Amino acid sequence: MSQVSRKSTNLYDSDFNAWLEEQAAHVRAGRAGRLDLVNLAEELEGLNRSQRHEIENRLRVLLLHLLKYQMQPELRARGWLPTIAEQRDQIAIVLRDSPSLRGYPRSVLTDAYARAVRMASIETGLPVSDFSPACPWAIERALEEGGLP
Repeated sequence: MSQVSRKSTNLYDSDFNAWLEEQAAHVRAGRAGRLDLVNLAEELEGLNRSQRHEIENRLRVLLLHLLKYQMQPELRARGWLPTIAEQRDQIAIVLRDSPSLRGYPRSVLTDAYARAVRMASIETGLPVSDFSPACPWAIERALEEGGLP
């Protein structure tokens, strides 16, 4: 490992922000040989996982609120609609910025729905068996602005 690489690795461990700034400066200056490639690759992969996690988590929250809205019309809270809208908006922003992830919500819909049902059961006091075993909404409908059960 070169002196520069060892310095970058130490900086990565001791001051992540300074390491990021250093790596960006190396990229801008075309100093590819000075990049901390191992840690840089790890961080890039982490960004990808982070975007996927954000979509899945927001989809779960969206489905949770759609379920509560559907299953307890007499208890509909004012905060449910803004939460539904916010989750849809944030998913749309991630998908706008990363169009290659457009198919991802569909691929995690089943898992996100199962987790939403478990949480909805806890929050509503209704048994899991009262909820549809499969997501009652196509992904397009769930993400559709203004669409409600």
